[in-house]
Amino acid sequence: MNILLVGEYNRSHKSLKEGLIYLGHHATVVGLSDGFKKVDVDLKIEHHYNKGLYKKLKVFIFKLFKIDLHSVSVKKQIKGLESKLSNFDVVQFVNESCFLCQPKTERAIFDLLTTWNDKSFLLSCGTDFASVRYALDKKFRYSILTPYFENRVPKSSFSLGLKYVEPGFKQLHEHLFENVRGVISSDLDYTIPLENYPKHLGLIPHLVNTDVIAFEPLNLDEKIIIFHGINRTNYYKKGNDIFEKALDIIALKYSKKIDVITVEDVPYTTYINAFDTAHILLDQVYAYDQGYNALEAMAKGKVVFTGAEQEWLDYYNLEEDTVAINALPNAEAIAKKLEWLILNPEQLMVISKNARAFIEREHDYIKNSQQFLDVWEKA
Repeated sequence: MNILLVGEYNRSHKSLKEGLIYLGHHATVVGLSDGFKKVDVDLKIEHHYNKGLYKKLKVFIFKLFKIDLHSVSVKKQIKGLESKLSNFDVVQFVNESCFLCQPKTERAIFDLLTTWNDKSFLLSCGTDFASVRYALDKKFRYSILTPYFENRVPKSSFSLGLKYVEPGFKQLHEHLFENVRGVISSDLDYTIPLENYPKHLGLIPHLVNTDVIAFEPLNLDEKIIIFHGINRTNYYKKGNDIFEKALDIIALKYSKKIDVITVEDVPYTTYINAFDTAHILLDQVYAYDQGYNALEAMAKGKVVFTGAEQEWLDYYNLEEDTVAINALPNAEAIAKKLEWLILNPEQLMVISKNARAFIEREHDYIKNSQQFLDVWEKA
């Protein structure tokens, strides 16, 4: 089978490509390189207007003529790649807005790619209409919109994803859902909002290539090292402010027992190597399940504070605090969990081994790539 994977988000499509190739299929990833993370793609769509004078020009032209130069550029690049983006058996879009374009342009690109190819599918693994609408209606106990509800983040913040519920993106959502064969979710944060959608084909957990990620037994001879990676754009959305408050609490009591490593806005390859020496990784707060960064850290054997809510425990039949630590939106609660691990370092060893085993069992890139193939063939 020949598969076109459109868009990239936290290595979702790159890992799927690796699994598909292992299984004897051909796959091509086309898209932006996922911002500052700089994830590799096969056919790169250049983002010409995201910085410097070009960005200022884009803003000026949009204000004056309501023309988005980025959208014009991306559509032109896609058309120029028609011969390389045609005649695939399956085309899968990583998101409802793969290229950060205006909704009319995203729709036009979708129509081009679905016309040039056979079956089309949509992956729900990042903010989209269904997940944002669900969060906006406060159906989650807490969500990425919690900082907005608490007036800590303005409605205009790009990180909230509120653009997805605006009329243009709602129409884009409806057009995609009408024309794809089905929608596949990658974790429970996107599965739950899609439960009543007839075209939802179910959950296939994020793929992790453990062949290239070595498990690293924790060394507890010296201080416990806590790693905190900050994406400044998503600072409140990820709960970085809450993590920092929790670290302040812990530092007052255990400064001689811990070291804290903080990095900010670094490329993916730098990030993934920066926490190699850490025992604990602080990932995100407002989630029920884990995203790719957390999973890759767990594969390395890190004890990760992330989304690990009761729904996740029930789905995978796990007990609390055995595979990952649920990071509640409460600095004192997080500090209490950190204190428990600092005072009981043997638990770090247990959770570390369990985390790796969980990734190998539930997120294996080969097994889960086969699940994608099965779903595509049946749809």
